[in-house]
Amino acid sequence: MVHSADGSRRLAVAQRGLIPRGSPVFYLHGTPGSRVGPLPKHGLLYRLGIRLITYDRPGYGDSDRQVGRQVGDVASDVATIADRLGLDRFAVVGRSGGGPHALACAALLGDRVTRAAVLVGLAPHGAEGLDWFDGMAESKAEEYLTAMEGLAQLTARLVVAAEKIKNDPVELVNAIYDDLTEADREVVADTAIRLMLVQNYAEALRRSPYGWIDDAIAFCSPWGFDPADITVPTRLWHGAEDVFSPASHSRWLAERIPTASVAIQRGVAHFHALQVLPDLLPWLAGPAPAGG
Repeated sequence: MVHSADGSRRLAVAQRGLIPRGSPVFYLHGTPGSRVGPLPKHGLLYRLGIRLITYDRPGYGDSDRQVGRQVGDVASDVATIADRLGLDRFAVVGRSGGGPHALACAALLGDRVTRAAVLVGLAPHGAEGLDWFDGMAESKAEEYLTAMEGLAQLTARLVVAAEKIKNDPVELVNAIYDDLTEADREVVADTAIRLMLVQNYAEALRRSPYGWIDDAIAFCSPWGFDPADITVPTRLWHGAEDVFSPASHSRWLAERIPTASVAIQRGVAHFHALQVLPDLLPWLAGPAPAGG
């Protein structure tokens, strides 16, 4: 357990892989999500020489809530955790709802971040030239539209859903099934992945629904940084068929971030990112840019 920079909040942290000598990589979880996964296998991380660090964002799992947090506030928490672990520099990767938070670290932590990667992430709401909701599943769009109405309205919507998931974590997998593409259904049908998702959702909402609520509010509010300020090598990946965070978001980010490259993979969707992450790890663990 690590305390926030001002000492007011607890942050639940976990590590796996080659500890303490491995190349440090912060993995920022999805929405809803937690420090427990889904994560690459310990043996793979060990063989690649990677020290993977995860933590519960405020309001999830065992981390205390941070009322009114922006996406950019993640940078202070990640820096504090890194300080506690004795890490000067590190890479960051975020999947889905973790994507904007990984970008925040890359934009706001200067040369402490060596490389950044985002899998099926979101662009800022209101991004110029982007139809933010185009291609998004109706259920997900409704969640964000409710978030734009305010905290009270979103809380009324998600508290009930979170309680059902808390009582039976399989409920979230079942609830989104109708929105899944065939490609995503194939991924989620894998017993090991399904188990990891269920465990992840159970831990995320075990104490409170507010991590989920505050994430959604933050995505639809000013982020507290401009992705154009990112100067570290950045890789973006998206499944072309994604209906939870459409691929147009990564295309927009690639145009905005001067150091970004983007890969849009045909025939796959949102949850294929779980299979792509292991392939990105060697690049994330690579040397810092010259002069960095």
